[in-house]
Amino acid sequence: MSDHQLRTRTPADPAPRTPGGSRAAAAFRAAAPALAVYAAVRALGLLAFWAAASTAGKDPLGPLSGRWDSVWYQRIAEHGYRYTVTLPDGSVHSDLAFFPLLPALERAVSAVTPLTLGGAGLLVAWTAGLLAAWGIFAVGSQLRGRRTGVVLAALWGVYPTAFVQSMAYTETLFTALAAWALYAVLKGRWIVAGALCVLAGLTRPSAAALIAALAITAAVTLVREYREERRAGPVLRRHARMIAGVALAPLGWLAYVVFVAVREGSPVAYFDVQAQWGNNIDGGRALATFIAGLPWPAALGLCAALGLLGWLVVLCVRQRQPLPVLVYAITIVVISLIGAGYFGSRPRLMMPAFPLLLPPAVALLRLRTTGRTAAVLAALACASAAYGAWTLLGAGPP
Repeated sequence: MSDHQLRTRTPADPAPRTPGGSRAAAAFRAAAPALAVYAAVRALGLLAFWAAASTAGKDPLGPLSGRWDSVWYQRIAEHGYRYTVTLPDGSVHSDLAFFPLLPALERAVSAVTPLTLGGAGLLVAWTAGLLAAWGIFAVGSQLRGRRTGVVLAALWGVYPTAFVQSMAYTETLFTALAAWALYAVLKGRWIVAGALCVLAGLTRPSAAALIAALAITAAVTLVREYREERRAGPVLRRHARMIAGVALAPLGWLAYVVFVAVREGSPVAYFDVQAQWGNNIDGGRALATFIAGLPWPAALGLCAALGLLGWLVVLCVRQRQPLPVLVYAITIVVISLIGAGYFGSRPRLMMPAFPLLLPPAVALLRLRTTGRTAAVLAALACASAAYGAWTLLGAGPP
């Protein structure tokens, strides 16, 4: 895909640009149905959890902002990076495993509002969820039209582990940055995409997928056009902004890795910290071992789920999704599967790979009536809400 093709308008593009505020207002009006549907399905999830927590006599807000990773983020927001835990097996868990953008936003919001750090984290996560839904709608609309964009945002909101979108976690923040970065690439706004990638790199290590998407797309564009012209100078000059955006993209992730290296006095300190948490890359060995240790019915079920995941990737390829979108989604999946970390977190780690939901979104729109599409989405929303309430009231982390 050339840079020119990335810039070219398609029939799914929104209306031509209008000045300033009216352009933003028009974009919001176009996205309003997607935002409304997304807000409705997430509100259903929160309502189901509130009802379940109240029935169980538990605090509804506690699991959303006061458990698991959210506690680590709030501790960083309050005290900075200084906390470690030594486990009985001797391994050390350091808060340096957590990237700084979310705690920085929590601290900032808490400083200018009456909210606690936990409340600030929820406000950031919920606001980012709406921005993510808007960005997902924008990408879906750009590729397949507005109706597809609406359904795509709704499907992301009813993803099986979508309850994490209501927690003070980084999933919504990262997905918002990733979706808008991909949209910027599709529109040829490489500097904007690079800047958003910097922020994503300060949010989660999976920003590597976004960096790869920009770099591979740029490389393919440059090589293809060089082969056509056989002159590097004009090609490089024509794509100067693309090259600048790609050069900008990894700076956030690199900055944090360098920060950890300087703080710990080792160039590989960041990777050592992640390894202590069990988040190192093992090529899928931990996944294979986990499957082998399951009873055979559970192992077959998990293999079927992985097969479905692979089929979604194949469908994305068959749809001829644009290269940056395809590279991003596939890389997120690969990173999630080849890590050695806690297996139960892998569906959550794959949640930002929203382009995988584009084939189901297109399939839903092929149903004969809008009512049938809405009925399927409603059923999925109820199932997601019930699963979320059950999981949040459980003991294990998502």
